[in-house]
Amino acid sequence: MGQTRRVSKLSVQPLSPLDGRYRSQVQELGEHLSEAGLNRARIRVEIEWLIWLAEKDLLGTSSKISAQEAKALRALGAEDFDDSSVAELAKLEATTRHDVKAVEYFIRGALSQLGRDDLAELVHFGCTSEDINNLSYAITVSDAVSQAWLPKAQALVSKLKKLSLELAEVPMLSRTHGQPATPTTMGKELAVFVHRLGRQLKRIESQEYLGKFSGATGTFSAHVVAAPAVNWISESKGFVEHLGLTWNPLTTQIESHDWQSELYQAITHFNHILHNLATDIWTYISLNYFKQIPVAGATGSSTMPHKVNPIRFENAEANLELSNAILDSLAQTLVTSRLQRDLTDSSAQRNIGVGFGHSLLAIDNLSRGLDELAINETVLLADLLDNWEVLGEAIQTAIRADVARVESDITDPYALLKELTRGKRVGEAELLEFVKGLKVSEQTKERLLKLRPQTYTGLANELAKRYL
Repeated sequence: MGQTRRVSKLSVQPLSPLDGRYRSQVQELGEHLSEAGLNRARIRVEIEWLIWLAEKDLLGTSSKISAQEAKALRALGAEDFDDSSVAELAKLEATTRHDVKAVEYFIRGALSQLGRDDLAELVHFGCTSEDINNLSYAITVSDAVSQAWLPKAQALVSKLKKLSLELAEVPMLSRTHGQPATPTTMGKELAVFVHRLGRQLKRIESQEYLGKFSGATGTFSAHVVAAPAVNWISESKGFVEHLGLTWNPLTTQIESHDWQSELYQAITHFNHILHNLATDIWTYISLNYFKQIPVAGATGSSTMPHKVNPIRFENAEANLELSNAILDSLAQTLVTSRLQRDLTDSSAQRNIGVGFGHSLLAIDNLSRGLDELAINETVLLADLLDNWEVLGEAIQTAIRADVARVESDITDPYALLKELTRGKRVGEAELLEFVKGLKVSEQTKERLLKLRPQTYTGLANELAKRYL
C-alpha cells in the first residue's frame, strides 16, 4: 500500500531564502527587481509614451492631456502603485495570459475612470511588448544598482579602506605559496583589495543603460504606415532619453542586451574580488591574526562552546558563488536571440533580482564580519619573530648591491643565502652571526644588523596610506 499524502497545515512558504530567511537583508532590491517592480516600470513607460504622443499630437488627434490628468496618470506607476494595483494586474493577466497586455488594459481602465476613453487607442500605440519590457528592465536594473546595490557596495569598500588605514603600520608575515615570505603590513594587504574593488565600482558607476523603441522588427514599419509624416527616429530617440536611458538605434525586435551582459560581468568581477577577500580574511582568522569579537548570546558550535566561527565570511563565499552562477549565465544567455526574437531572455531576466540578491547578501555579511574583527598584534609579532629566515632576501639583495659597488670575494650572494636558509628555520642569533662574518662594507653590515622581521616591511605603510 502506498503512503497517504500528508496535507500541510502551512501557508505558502518562500522557496528562495532571499524571500525567507534573508529577506530583511535584501528586501530593498524587491522594490525594483520583483515582478511588481517590473510592472510598475511598465506602467511608467506606457504612461510616458501616452503623454508623449498626446502632448506632441503626433497622430493629429488633438487629444490634449491637462497637467492634472498627467499627474494622475503618472501616479499610477509611482506613488499610487500598491498591493491593490498588483492584485488588479494579476486579475487582468489571468484573462489576457499576457503580462504586458494586462498593463495596457490596466491603463485603459484608469483612463476610463478619468473620463478620457478618447485616449484609449494611444495606449501601447506602435509598440511591441519588447519596446515596453526592454525600457522597463533598463529602468528597474538602473534603479536597483544606483539605489540598493551600489550604496551597500560603496559602504563596504569604505569600511575596508578605514580598516586598511588603521592597520597600515601593523607588520605581518607574508605567505607566498602558503610559505613564510617577505613581511608586509596588514593594512597594505587590505589596501590591495580596496584598490581592486574601487576600480570595478568605477566601471559599474559608469555603466550605460540602453533602450530601443522601434516596433516589431526594429524598423518603425507600423509607425510609418500609421503616420508617415512623423520623424519616428527622432521621436524614439527623444523618448528613450526622456526616460534617462541611452538610445539604441539598431536592434531587432529586442534590445540586444549587451549592456546587461557588460553590467553583470562587472558585478561578477566585483564578486570574485570579494570572494578572494573573504577567503583571505578567513585564513587570517584561522592563523589567529584576527580575533573575532563574540556576539552576545550567539552560539559558535552546537557541541564546542569555545568556538567563534567565521560564519560571515563563509556565508559571503557561498552567496558570491551563487550570485556569479546566475549573473554569468545571464551575461551569456541574454546576448543571443534567434533571428528577430525568442523568449529565452524573457525567462532568464526574471532571475536578475536573484543574482543581485545573493551579491547584496554577501556584501551585508562581509560588512558585518569586518565589524566583528580585532587585530591580534601579539600573534602577528610572534609569527614574525619565529621566521628570521625571511630576512634572507634582504641580506642577499643588499650584498648584491654592495658587490656591484666595490670589489669582493663574494661571487654568488643568492647561493650563499640559499645554503643558509632554504628549507631551514634560522633564528636571530644564527642570522646575526652570519651577517657579522660577511665581507661587505661597514655601512651595509650595520644596516643589516639592525634589520628585524617586524621592521622589514619596505614601503608597505606608505603604499597603503598614499594610494588609498
